[in-house]
Amino acid sequence: MSLRLFNSLSRQIESFVPLTPGQVRMYVCGMTIYDFCHVGHARMMMSFDVVQRWLKVSGYAVTYVRNITDIDDKIIRRAVERGITIRALTDEMTRAMHEDIAALGIEPPTHEPRATEYVGQMLDLIGKLEDKGLAYRAANGDVNYAVRKFDGYGKLSGKSLDQLRAGERVAVDDGKLDPLDFVLWKAAKPEEPEDAKYASMFGAGRPGWHIECSAMSCALLGEHFDIHGGGLDLQFPHHENEIAQSEGASGKPFVNYWLHNGFLNVDNEKMSKSLGNFFTIRDVLKDYDGETVRFFMLRVHYRSPFNFSDAGLDDARTGLRRLYTALDAAGLDAAASVDVDWSHPQAARFKAAMDEDFNTPIAVSVLFDLATEVNRARSFEAARLLKGLAACLGLLQQSPKAYLQGGTATGGLDAAAIEALIVARTEAKKARDFAQADRIRADLAAQGIELKDGPQGTTWVKA
Repeated sequence: MSLRLFNSLSRQIESFVPLTPGQVRMYVCGMTIYDFCHVGHARMMMSFDVVQRWLKVSGYAVTYVRNITDIDDKIIRRAVERGITIRALTDEMTRAMHEDIAALGIEPPTHEPRATEYVGQMLDLIGKLEDKGLAYRAANGDVNYAVRKFDGYGKLSGKSLDQLRAGERVAVDDGKLDPLDFVLWKAAKPEEPEDAKYASMFGAGRPGWHIECSAMSCALLGEHFDIHGGGLDLQFPHHENEIAQSEGASGKPFVNYWLHNGFLNVDNEKMSKSLGNFFTIRDVLKDYDGETVRFFMLRVHYRSPFNFSDAGLDDARTGLRRLYTALDAAGLDAAASVDVDWSHPQAARFKAAMDEDFNTPIAVSVLFDLATEVNRARSFEAARLLKGLAACLGLLQQSPKAYLQGGTATGGLDAAAIEALIVARTEAKKARDFAQADRIRADLAAQGIELKDGPQGTTWVKA
């Protein structure tokens, strides 16, 4: 089966055919970097991390661009509040983002452009739109896009012009000829800091949010490329406006396939600071390891709504431990490189799931089936396949023992202390002091340490 994906533009599943055989060019809208990333950001970046991983597994050479928005109103306000430069703020938050997503196993994109590095390209694009009559200078100094002059506006969101409203991130003011028009260049205000102002033929100011992605994607991937992704909340107005800008300027189709990940809720409610259910990635990583969070997210299809909860994380941790326990039982070398035999029935089932719009829930079910086979037959072949398939999702690449023994500080014992108690228990058993041996096992169990006796001796894991 060839790769098929749900195209938000056509609103149906389509076979994937890249513009250049064997190559994929993909752009994903990244972070507006004024604060720590939250779990909704993690869900988006995780979704497209899996997409780019599977494209590579499928044999494509992937150029993956995920931008950083490092100039906008929220960034300016936060920098002023903290009394630091915009660059100091965005550098700090970018470093934090990289730390957080690395803990989740999210791979870096091929290119990670910062909006402030592409202001020249943005101005060139705005100039083209003005020359074509699609952009106009407003009385307040802004430059706006004339939405009704672009045929086909609304084709991504599926709404007519009369149904659409200006997006929440675009302030409607008297400078616009139509409420649907959106800003391409924002005129500088006297009270704004100097590092928020850029020189241009339109006067000092800064780019609007939408023009940033059009300029960066076209600069790095060309005017027409394969895949554009982002959260469902960006479909309108952001992605709709990108299409209008890019196709309006070039006269060419912009993107062939639009992918959008579903919304994230927390305990079945929309995540909101006002509701007290707002969690950053680093909040969650205080209580759960990054691979557990990753596994939790991959058990839900990327287009489906995702409910984030402690109960779901606890269940994911139990499931992940089950998979690692199977690898540990088979004695698989953690460093072993595994080439997947895609003709194997379970591998073929995994591939069929991923080829059908990246269906990770079914792919994960294959991993559990393999773990069951490993536990039932101690099959080394099944364990290798389990590890190899899991790698396609960025899972199960740690040493099983290291993972299963991780986080043992709850009882105040380090690994050396646990091993010493195991030796003491072994000596007690040799002396036929079974009561003492049982006491050691019970004491360790009370501190969250489970002992496992086997032909090669006694090992331990976190219970």
